Amino acid sequence: MKYQWILFDADETLFHFDNFAGLKHMFAKHNVVFEQVEFDEYQALNKPLWVEYQNGNISAEQLQTRRFQRWSDTLTISTKELNKQFLDAMADICKTLPGAVELVKYLHENKVNMGIITNGFAQLQHIRLERTGFLPYFSPVVISELVGVAKPNALIFEDALRKMDNPDKKHVLMVGDTLESDILGGNNFGFDTCWLNHHSKQHPEEITPTHQISSLTELLVWLKSQE
Repeated sequence: MKYQWILFDADETLFHFDNFAGLKHMFAKHNVVFEQVEFDEYQALNKPLWVEYQNGNISAEQLQTRRFQRWSDTLTISTKELNKQFLDAMADICKTLPGAVELVKYLHENKVNMGIITNGFAQLQHIRLERTGFLPYFSPVVISELVGVAKPNALIFEDALRKMDNPDKKHVLMVGDTLESDILGGNNFGFDTCWLNHHSKQHPEEITPTHQISSLTELLVWLKSQE
């Protein structure tokens, strides 16, 4: 196989990340009925904060706390504690995407190294890998919150490459579902990239992946064809 290393994004690449379900699960413990209206209000604040984080304009801590300010005021619970409870809830409901288990098994059996580069937060990563049985198969697990920069910043890819003992970039594939972070960052760093395009979107000309797929099952078929 061409690739000695495959690096994965985490959320919506290896794992489902249903934050609506996670928020409902969390707020139920506070006897709060959290429905679509409340979720839309949350997302109206959360989504722009993620863009600011990816662009390096705010820190991980600022993102995590600002998105819960309204609920902190309502429930008189700190934003930091609400964020912790949310990530705990996301760990409770975590599950892998279809095809992920078969893909990881195949890559492991064929001695392909696997790592993760995620803009997600440290609290969630280890427990999610542990609960899904993926923990032994992924190293390094590079987390933007700990590195101090987020994808697409080249520094997080440099950190990963160093922890991988600096393999030739032409033997590394970056797989992710977000063009603006996973694919742009991988392209700029000199990795081949594979876009997990869940919704049959068109990519802009300036962010062109090496390959694109609609599922992890399709990725497995494609990788087998590279043997």
